Amino acid sequence: MNRRMFLAASTSLGAALMTGHSGALGQGASAFPARPIWDSWKSAFLRSDGRVVDTLQQQASHSEGQGYGMLAATMFDDEAAFRQMLRWTEQQLAVRPDALLAWRWLPEQANPVPDRNNASDGDLFYAWALVRGAARFNDRSLLNRAAEIAQALAASCMKPMPGASDKLVFLPAAFGFEHDTHLSVNPSYYMPLAMRDLAAATGVTALAACAQHGEVLLNDIATNGLVPDWVDISAQGIGASETLSQNTGYEAMRVPLFLIWSGLQQHMAVRRMASVYERTSQPGLGVPTVVEPLSGVVLESSTEPGYQALAGLVICTSQRSLGALIPPFSADQAYYPATLQLFSMFAANEAMPECVPL
Repeated sequence: MNRRMFLAASTSLGAALMTGHSGALGQGASAFPARPIWDSWKSAFLRSDGRVVDTLQQQASHSEGQGYGMLAATMFDDEAAFRQMLRWTEQQLAVRPDALLAWRWLPEQANPVPDRNNASDGDLFYAWALVRGAARFNDRSLLNRAAEIAQALAASCMKPMPGASDKLVFLPAAFGFEHDTHLSVNPSYYMPLAMRDLAAATGVTALAACAQHGEVLLNDIATNGLVPDWVDISAQGIGASETLSQNTGYEAMRVPLFLIWSGLQQHMAVRRMASVYERTSQPGLGVPTVVEPLSGVVLESSTEPGYQALAGLVICTSQRSLGALIPPFSADQAYYPATLQLFSMFAANEAMPECVPL
């Protein structure tokens, strides 16, 4: 798809998304010009059985990817793909004793799910996709499954913040991140819009409270620098992770994306990342993918279109300009940047229509 076609597709996607329920597409939207983008993504990353494949991670599938794909399917009014992904996920990942999903499925393994721990962001996006699917495809039974997941997330993945028991922390999983002295937290697992939509649809209000507390937490972290991939929270405060990535890398790049999508364009975390992109990004050149959070020194860059799209959205949001510098979509990139590019389009269309490419 050339640039002119992509820009026409993005404009049509914006118009279609804004006419539907909760960002979903209006009736008959499957024929609009952006559909080839979705078809390209599916051809590259969605198998015929409904499995979304992370091409750089052992061809594995994750609860995150299943949720991401199902959410995108609601945007493009693709019920067949939505049902395929739903069926595969329920058969292969819904293997825990609670309502949450196992976080990863490995092909070519005698036991494809060796670790039954969950990933709370995967569960969140999966449940959010069910909520949007219920509205998009007029199937209220999907809300029952979403409610089960919401209740399990509140019970297993939300804990009182050390030193501030009236606030909730969103843990990355039910097990492994609650320690004697601190909690380990991945800031990119907070997606306020998804948490609020899920709370409103299911009545699990703890999700909405956790979203609010998460916005404050992200602001507190960003006060001192970029939001890193992982932090530790103790009664003494917020500090760098003792065991996990302290850089602002491939995980943390989702933080400004999710905040923008949630209508929090002026959040400190967005402005911090915008300053890095504005200082280092040039059209056609690489954009930062790993940054030292305090100094702002760029450690890694990439020319993948998905990372360029995210940088373009963040810069457009910060500068309040018209038309983000989002390159043409390409499925000739890895699953993760390709999906970030889709999500950057969705965020622009739903929350920053002035940033849809001109």
